[in-house]
Amino acid sequence: MLPTPAKFCLVAGSSEGMTTLNAFDGALLAAGLGNVNLLKVSSILPPGAVFADRLSIPPGALVPAAYGHVVSETPGQRLAAAVAVGLNGTNFGVIMEHAGVGEAHELERQVRAMVEEAFRVRGLVLTGLKSASAGHVVQRVGCAFAAVAFWY
Repeated sequence: MLPTPAKFCLVAGSSEGMTTLNAFDGALLAAGLGNVNLLKVSSILPPGAVFADRLSIPPGALVPAAYGHVVSETPGQRLAAAVAVGLNGTNFGVIMEHAGVGEAHELERQVRAMVEEAFRVRGLVLTGLKSASAGHVVQRVGCAFAAVAFWY
């Protein structure tokens, strides 16, 4: 059994690259997660996890993260990725992520509304809401990425 993460951080970044993988790698670097191995998780914030402005994670570490990303090779296309986490002082939290074509502020508004809905259907009281987003206008090959990363 894996230990339950004790900290979380919201990050976002975007990049251009010569290939879709290079663009994704650049967006991870811009978000501060380019030198770790992400383990994609679903959307529950562990009870008691504490928010950190940034995480100090050793290179090569296995890092649980709920994330969204989008990559495009269409010049001029506007890409965005956003995450939001809803907090409940005594219970677990809920994370929502979304990525696609559009403006960062629009996707951020959507994920915030998605968190509010997730709390409503669970019957939880929303005591705090944090969000982050990244936007990008494609020049050749672009990527937008946003994540809630966990650490121990």
